[in-house]
Amino acid sequence: MEKSKKLMDKLFARGRDFLGVEYPILGGAMSWISEAKLVSAISNAGGFGVLAGGNMPIDLFKEEIKKTSELTDKPFGVNLITIAPNFRKQLDHALEIGFPYIIFAGGLPPRDAINKVKQTSSKVMCFAPTVGLAKTLIKMGVDALIIEGHEAGGHIGPVSTSVLAEQILPHTKEVPVFVAGGIGSGLLMIHYLMMGASGVQLGTRFVISEESIAHNNFKNAIIKASSKDAVPCAQFDPRVPVIPVRSIVNEGARDFTTLQLGLLAQIERGDMNTREASEKLESFWIGGLKKAVIDGDIENGSLMAGQSVGLATKVMPVTEIIEELINRGIEETDRILDLVDVCDD
Repeated sequence: MEKSKKLMDKLFARGRDFLGVEYPILGGAMSWISEAKLVSAISNAGGFGVLAGGNMPIDLFKEEIKKTSELTDKPFGVNLITIAPNFRKQLDHALEIGFPYIIFAGGLPPRDAINKVKQTSSKVMCFAPTVGLAKTLIKMGVDALIIEGHEAGGHIGPVSTSVLAEQILPHTKEVPVFVAGGIGSGLLMIHYLMMGASGVQLGTRFVISEESIAHNNFKNAIIKASSKDAVPCAQFDPRVPVIPVRSIVNEGARDFTTLQLGLLAQIERGDMNTREASEKLESFWIGGLKKAVIDGDIENGSLMAGQSVGLATKVMPVTEIIEELINRGIEETDRILDLVDVCDD
């Protein structure tokens, strides 16, 4: 057990030092869910909470940072979506107050935005859903990467987490790399760390934490779901690009299909252009998520969840979720070290 703890401590070292936390376990930024209460709980438990900037109006964004800072004196990050309407205002405020950790999501971030952060003492982290994007981001000067695979919830990339990890982790030494997508236990966490990850990110497990403000209906839907129930939406025509969203199938997911087909018909008639159609699709998900998370309408709202939903089986305090991750990681490390001892004998 002592050897296992020492090994885990060594595996955590780079991520822990980069983030300034006890455990480099990030809470995925989830709109309507990753607010002050949950973010501060994750940081207070030794992890790294991440506030979801999303489509927040700037005044609400400022207030959430302030509230989170009042609830924890531990490090936490802010996730900014580069294609969101208030992205520039959110970024300017974060830099104005000297916020230490800024995470860019939503595709390849503007080079000038990265440069703007690099001119301060703040650190910038970016999502890399493909090998090519990972290499590009490193050249652009990001301080760390989060590789997120197809198994994740919400907006997802095209490649599975396991393949991304094989392609990126052994060959990326320049910056810390955190792994996200489909992680629900310390078992997988320890193996990604052994492959070279500096830490991991979880979203779905934290959705059903006691501190999560998600409606009980939403939490129960996740607890009842199996991994096969969380599926990505489809794109029917390239004229209306759809960034795939993984969610639990319900009436709301079927409504998205109907909406997409209806928008395509309007484009055919010349009543709408592709940009307007894409904006309507994105606003559907934003409104649908609020309907499910806040209002508890799990039939018509969006039940975004990753495939790790099959491992999210009960509501627990954040501290217990993180403890369970660590303890399971130590158990797996013990098993591996026992195998090594047998080989040595």
